[in-house]
Amino acid sequence: MITRRQFAASTPCLLAAPLALSGCFPEPAADGYEAVAQRTWQLGAVTGLNGAALGRELVRLATLAPSSHNTQCWQFALDTSGRSITIQPDLSRRCPAVDPDDHHVFVSLGCATENLVQAALAHGLQDSAQFDAVRDVIRVVLEPTRAKTSTLFTAIPERQCTRGDYDGQPLSSEELAMLHRAGSSDTVRLLLLTDRPAMEQALDYVIQGNTAQMADAAFVKELKAWIRFNGAEAVRTRDGLYSLTSGNPNIPSWIGDVAFRWIFTPKAENDKYAQQVRSSAGIAVFVGLAADRAHWVEVGRCYERFALQATALGIRNAFLNQPVEVAALRPPFAAALGLTEQRPDLVVRFGRGPALPCSLRRPVEAVLV
Repeated sequence: MITRRQFAASTPCLLAAPLALSGCFPEPAADGYEAVAQRTWQLGAVTGLNGAALGRELVRLATLAPSSHNTQCWQFALDTSGRSITIQPDLSRRCPAVDPDDHHVFVSLGCATENLVQAALAHGLQDSAQFDAVRDVIRVVLEPTRAKTSTLFTAIPERQCTRGDYDGQPLSSEELAMLHRAGSSDTVRLLLLTDRPAMEQALDYVIQGNTAQMADAAFVKELKAWIRFNGAEAVRTRDGLYSLTSGNPNIPSWIGDVAFRWIFTPKAENDKYAQQVRSSAGIAVFVGLAADRAHWVEVGRCYERFALQATALGIRNAFLNQPVEVAALRPPFAAALGLTEQRPDLVVRFGRGPALPCSLRRPVEAVLV
């Protein structure tokens, strides 16, 4: 999902100038990154909304779900009766280099569906979400019910893919059990790797995948196109990977372009991933029972429940999807996990650590059709 690369850890000699210049970019309070992020990630009222206003609020909360490179590859159609919402892919925002079969697109739709379902229940609506394999859409039918504000719902504005180091401390057996329940379903299996040898084995596949991707000019070009090097650029597009959300400095785009070419190297990225994995409490691998779009949507729903449950427990997470994105690595990675005929769908590290700035989202008007 997935998403999920910063351009690299900073090096003093190259980024000393950008760091000094970053203070030269004051932003108007109402339109600056921090103000927009605060408005984006507010929870909102759970009473007093109905009809089109309620539908728009459910869509807004659905868009707070994660997506690969924060492309926000979704569109929403509101039924005029207010009784259903259709979620469909926006293929104009797909990433063919990293996601040629649109796997991440449909996982992202599943994440948005889960957010919508949790939000609907908090607003007194019971859902019936079904994937339409003919139209490749998810139709969510809503019926009145008793409102229930769950811990997963209240975690929606706090959830983030935290691309930094964690504290390296293990989770309790109770916390692991809660994550496993949240991230599993009848058609999605969740593997939690918490012993160090298993994590090191997974890290080896991450490094192999990352090295292969960085040797792919199309992958690097596509990734760079979704990086936002400063707050003004992030606010203008309301999508992509803003450098601050990965712990990197706010810098002019032209300096970011130079820094990207110099610093985004296989060694720097592989060293970063090794440090991040070794600072994590564990690695979660999500496995759908079948490799089709309906199951990919369900994987997305399970991952989002996992992420929301983790957030409620004060646990961070971030994607490590290289072993499932590089097709040649999937069979040996699956075999290493003890899987025979199944495709691993998502790889996610988790643990406790500090929050980072949040990514932005496009306004509701931009995703309604």
